[in-house]
Parts: sequence; structure tokens; C-alpha cells
Amino acid sequence: MAEGTYLDFEKPLVELQKRISDMRDFSVGESLQLDGEIQSLEKKLHRLREEIYSGLSRWQRVQLSRHPKRPHTLDYIERIMTDFVELHGDRGYADDKAVVGGFARLDDQPIMVVGQQKGRDTKQKLHRNFGMMHPEGYRKARRLFYLAEKFKLPIVIFIDTPGAYPGIGAEERGQAEAIAKNIQVMFDITQPIVCVVIGEGASGGALGIGVGDRVFMLEYSWYSVISPEGCAAILWRDGAHAPEAAEALKVVADDLMQLGIVDKIIPEPPSGAHNDYDLAAANVKSAVADALAQLRDLPTQDLLDQRLDKYRRMGVYEER
Repeated sequence: MAEGTYLDFEKPLVELQKRISDMRDFSVGESLQLDGEIQSLEKKLHRLREEIYSGLSRWQRVQLSRHPKRPHTLDYIERIMTDFVELHGDRGYADDKAVVGGFARLDDQPIMVVGQQKGRDTKQKLHRNFGMMHPEGYRKARRLFYLAEKFKLPIVIFIDTPGAYPGIGAEERGQAEAIAKNIQVMFDITQPIVCVVIGEGASGGALGIGVGDRVFMLEYSWYSVISPEGCAAILWRDGAHAPEAAEALKVVADDLMQLGIVDKIIPEPPSGAHNDYDLAAANVKSAVADALAQLRDLPTQDLLDQRLDKYRRMGVYEER
């Protein structure tokens, strides 16, 4: 694994994996039997992996959600859906490349899929605007929600954004209104909606496509009203305090599950989704398919009432 494609806390694992690989190559090249030594190192690798990933701080989990090799929306669509037909544009201004969506099938079930798409290399990141949607992106998503309503299709949404695009042009074109309108519309959609936070879920940028009957998070994703860096910049006027902010914000999946914000944590492969796209996608597919099966036969009014009640309960507490 090339430097720059792993995180600081992953370095011991990368070094040990390289030792194992080198020993295998040496064993083959020199016709030596080193199976015992290799197995010993593999056991050590397994123990080290468990030790590192069982003790990750919240900030390290945030870093893992941004891993340069982490799978994005199109990676999941490719692996768990078929017959994907991408639809473009908001029919009003432009086609926002930070969000993708269209018709697809999950097994034999037709669905509408929408998701934020980050780029992999510099060119792609610029093309996708780092997964930060403009107002036309939210209006594009809304158009797809209306299409799903028209054709009675359940909606699957993948959330992965550092936030809505904060540029002057976006504000001039109604960024806040576009997000607010989407939230309103999503409470009125009569089809089941399943949302999955696959990486970053930051602020209104995530919530603008994040109202669902079921909201899931991948194990090493995060979801919060603001990024740790943004919070640190406000409270400490110094982004270097981001690790402290992450702890205070309680941004990771375990926190959100305890607070009743999300409904399920989807497990990731050992060391994170970036180490096994296929297994990560299989876990996501299983969770989404189960949720759609549970929601499919709910009467429409019950579906809408339960969705609204889910969000009304958030933040409720008792004083003693």
C-alpha cells in the first residue's frame, strides 16, 4: 500500500503486511518452507488489527470515514444493484455532479437510488466538488424523489458529504431554501425511504437528502450538525482542536445509536470498508433489503406518521 493511501494509525498494520508479503515472495523464490513463520506473523497481524480498531478514538473514526480508498456511492450501486439508469439535472439550472441518482433494481425490486459522490483522485474530486452539493443538486434529488412517488418506487439514499457547498454562488441560488424544501418534501413522500451514511454525514448537507423511515450508519462513518474542524474553528478558533471537538460532538455510529438518531449500525470488514468493497456492499445490501421488506406493506398513513414521529422524538429528554 503506497504512502498516502493509509492513515497514521494503520502504519503498523501496513508494515506487518509488507513483512508477510516479502516473506512469501522469499519463500517462493528460494524454495524454502516458511509456512510456520508466515502463520505466526498472520496471527500477530490479526491480534494487532483487533487491538487497533477496537480502541479507535472518535477522531480516528472520522479519519477512517475519509480514507482515500473508502468506497463511494457508485461503488455500492455497482455491487448491490442492477439496471442502474442515471438521471441528470434539476430541470432548472444545471446537473450537479456531487450527487448521482436514477432508477435501479435491488434484486428484483425496482427502486430509486440517490447518493452523494466524492471523487477518488484530484481530477475526480474537482469534478464531483468533493461531494458538496449545490442548490441544483438538492433540486435534482428532489426531482428524483417526485419521480419515485409517481412510479411508486422505494427510495435508497447514500449519504457521504463534508457539507453543502458554502460558496457565494450557491447562497445566491438558494442553498438554504433548497435544503429546507427537500426536508419538507421527504416527510410527505408516500414511499419507503432508507438512508445509509456510508462515510461523512455533515450538517444540512447530509440532512438535505437524509430524512428516512430507516437511517443506518456504517460502522466507521460519522454524522453530526457540524464537522469536528468546523466546531473547533468556532469554539477554539483553531482547527487543531478537531479531536477534542469530535469527542464533545459524539459524532460516531455508537453515539448516534445511543441517542436514537440512527436505527442500525452496519458492520464493516476488518480494518474498514476500504479493505473489502464486496463484503462492505453485501452488508449494506442485507440491511437495506431487510428494511425495505419491513416497510413495504405498511399502510401509507402509518408510514408517514411513523416517519414524522421518529424525528419528533429526537432531542426529547427528561429532567429529574
